[in-house]
Amino acid sequence: MIYTFDGFDLDIESGVLRSDKSEISIEPKAYKLLCFLLENQHRMLSRDEIITHIWEGRAVSDAVLSTAVKSVRRALGDDGQKQQFLRTVHGRGFRFVADVQIQPSVEPLEPPKAVPRAAQKIPSKAGKNLTGGGIGQRPSVAVLPFRALGGEDQTAILAEALPHDLIQALSRLRWLLVIARGSTFRFRGPTSDLNQIGNVLGVRYLLFGTVELNGQSLIITVELSDKQSHAVIWSDRFVVKLDTLHELREQIISQVVSSLEVHIPLNEAQIASVNLSENMDAWSLYHLGLQHMYRFTKYDNAKAQDYFEQAIAQDTRFARAHAGLSFTSFQEAFLGHSDDATGAAERAHKSAERSLELDAMDPFANLVMGRTYWLEGNVEQSLDWLGRTIALNPNTSQGHYLRSLGEIFLVPSKTSFENVDIALRLSPFDPLGYAMLACRALHYINAKDYETAAFWGEKGAQSPNAHFLITMIAVIAHALNGNHKKARYWAATTKHKRPDARKEHFLKAFPYRDAAVNEMMSKALKDYGL
Repeated sequence: MIYTFDGFDLDIESGVLRSDKSEISIEPKAYKLLCFLLENQHRMLSRDEIITHIWEGRAVSDAVLSTAVKSVRRALGDDGQKQQFLRTVHGRGFRFVADVQIQPSVEPLEPPKAVPRAAQKIPSKAGKNLTGGGIGQRPSVAVLPFRALGGEDQTAILAEALPHDLIQALSRLRWLLVIARGSTFRFRGPTSDLNQIGNVLGVRYLLFGTVELNGQSLIITVELSDKQSHAVIWSDRFVVKLDTLHELREQIISQVVSSLEVHIPLNEAQIASVNLSENMDAWSLYHLGLQHMYRFTKYDNAKAQDYFEQAIAQDTRFARAHAGLSFTSFQEAFLGHSDDATGAAERAHKSAERSLELDAMDPFANLVMGRTYWLEGNVEQSLDWLGRTIALNPNTSQGHYLRSLGEIFLVPSKTSFENVDIALRLSPFDPLGYAMLACRALHYINAKDYETAAFWGEKGAQSPNAHFLITMIAVIAHALNGNHKKARYWAATTKHKRPDARKEHFLKAFPYRDAAVNEMMSKALKDYGL
């Protein structure tokens, strides 16, 4: 990349400083100092920080640092009086103050393409040596340093710490290519052109934001943009008190990561649907499959399966497409989309196994494997896999929700209740949001707080994509709360969604170990004709 300022060009790739196309001689330490100043143009660099970076922490005198500063100024035609480029902040450090533009030193990169990962032996519960797998083109994102607005020292630190944490968290998402901090943190300051940065880094998505000090509060804004369409895909704003920042920082990171897990795939699916053709790559087909998978109808489930199968036909080692196929086969068995529920359950397990063989570290592959054991009535084994899912990606809302639901069937606890709250906090608009709300209702039924259970059962049943098993939860909650009018309404809605719906469907889908709870729910459904 090239830093351009007031007639000067510093080409990082070639290591050359030019003015009017003439090369300028500059000493090595001075060159390294100039690069460091330009990379951090948005803030002051302390003397200690400069010494640590330039001299790698070795003890050097102030005179040595002053000599390097003078060399930089001399190369730029600057001096200690004018301080046109390099300003001394007395007693503290130095700052580069000229306006800087950043541009590529080579032709813009093509969007990055994943290559097959080297085979790696990874232990799993299945006792296999699992290998990585290659895929087609996957979404890519660059997380840029945030801009610090006001309260320079305090906000500047956070403006770098938050994107650093986001890069680490997003890197755990196996489906997303995340550009490393060493590359993205070169683009600091308000003068950076986002489209140009996207071209230099070869990414489609850019995540950036601001940190502003407002009295005793910090205002943090985050925005995700699509470089190609110039559209804002998602944005959010967080206001936190300074004394709670440490506690809430992790929560902010989790919410941002979870939001990107929803909005990037949705945007990818929209792009693919607009550009439908016979030449779609495996990733485009996969994202179209996701779009249909989360609609939870028999028709859409079949469409999703078709797209996943097409993706696998293009790339047999596409782990996520196999996981998607497991998800849709699970839905066949769980929602009764197939007359052969046993066969569907077997296909779900087989596809999950194949996904894990290809990428044992993918949280989605682990999640779908956990669901397959649920179909077999082995809730304990299911919870083991869901626990592994959360360990691989603590920000997976669906992992927290499914673990909470599984724990309800065994021995409900405070932890299981907290898991569904975490899921809703991580992804308040998740495609499985209806199920998370209904899960809350089940928790309150267990706690014999039927009024609150009815409230959450109603919210779940009214949410988009709620299927007949969710409306059955609303029937049970209102019946136990004594609201017969509401219970009758949701019983009729259940029959409308699934004319042959009956209590046996519910009891098979939700395998409670407590016989008394089973009996109570069975009676509530039977009383309203189910």
